[in-house]
Amino acid sequence: MSVLIGPTLGRYFAMRFVRTILGVFVTVFALVYTLDFVELLRRAGEAEGATPGLMAQLSLYRTPAVAEAVLPFAVLFGSMAALLQLSRKLELVVARAAGISAWQFLQPGVFVALAVGLVTVGVYNPLSAALKQRSTEIEAKIFAKATKASSGKDLWIRQRSLDGQAILRAETAIEGTTTLAGVSVFTFDEEGRFVSQIEAARASLHDGYWELTDARLLSAGAPPESFGSYLIASTLDPGQVRQRFTPPESVPFWQLPETIARNERAGLDATRYRLQYDVLLARPMLFVAMVLVAATVSLRFFRFGGVGKLVLGGVAAGFALYVVRQVMEGLGASGIVAPGIAAWFPAVVGSLLGTVTLLYQEDG
Repeated sequence: MSVLIGPTLGRYFAMRFVRTILGVFVTVFALVYTLDFVELLRRAGEAEGATPGLMAQLSLYRTPAVAEAVLPFAVLFGSMAALLQLSRKLELVVARAAGISAWQFLQPGVFVALAVGLVTVGVYNPLSAALKQRSTEIEAKIFAKATKASSGKDLWIRQRSLDGQAILRAETAIEGTTTLAGVSVFTFDEEGRFVSQIEAARASLHDGYWELTDARLLSAGAPPESFGSYLIASTLDPGQVRQRFTPPESVPFWQLPETIARNERAGLDATRYRLQYDVLLARPMLFVAMVLVAATVSLRFFRFGGVGKLVLGGVAAGFALYVVRQVMEGLGASGIVAPGIAAWFPAVVGSLLGTVTLLYQEDG
């Protein structure tokens, strides 16, 4: 008997997996988009130029990065739905009667999971990262001037230079750059006495100085002054600032090796970026693990009953795998565990557990 499933039946099963996985993902994507759009409309109340059309576009740019985090669950629930539909319609019973084992009719699902993983890593991730950076730029332009744009998540930077000390507060940072928006700078002399406050629409860090755009200088004993461009000395390293304001999730997959090498050449810690790179490399195998986990709870005949409990067990197993993944990534980001181990551990363990469970169920 051939180890591989026939091409016609294989395509049929594969299309079932594709439709259900895509259906789950589109549903989640639409839900995330709707919630984010409503939240942006609420924030846009006092923002100048924040039209509903622009908020819809901004939400469309932000949603892919959020939806990317639920891709493993889309594969899990989509695979469960595909297998349960095939089982409910007795198509799996007919396949078994024709001498096709569970391992054979799971091959299309595994191939689909690998293909989806490769596409999301090589195409979807770079696209979502680029859209997320674009959304950050739009947000900086729209909400930086709004009186209630700040939500308690302001960015604070303290520096010491030839001019004394300075504390910078910014409402947002544009990812992948050294540019801040909605900036307030509080300057002090060498003895710590307050000197002035500078309000600016933007601040960009260059080698040796900050360049403030549309700045307004407020100092004691002098009338306010406005400047199109205002410079402040700085000893901060632009590479360090860029790293701080650019989370690994915002770096496209194809740029991660270069980012890792650049940080290491500059003597900066590249652990988080290396972890993100390994996580993306392990994604196809993680999706395969989700298919195997789905199979362990979805191959039972409906007439035997107890399908509902098995489905709940599959959902619980998926969430448990997610928790393990988050814990391992936290350990990897902190340097306690090597990034490669932290990234590949959930995928490898999930695949092994799914395989062992299927071996017990199917082959005793």
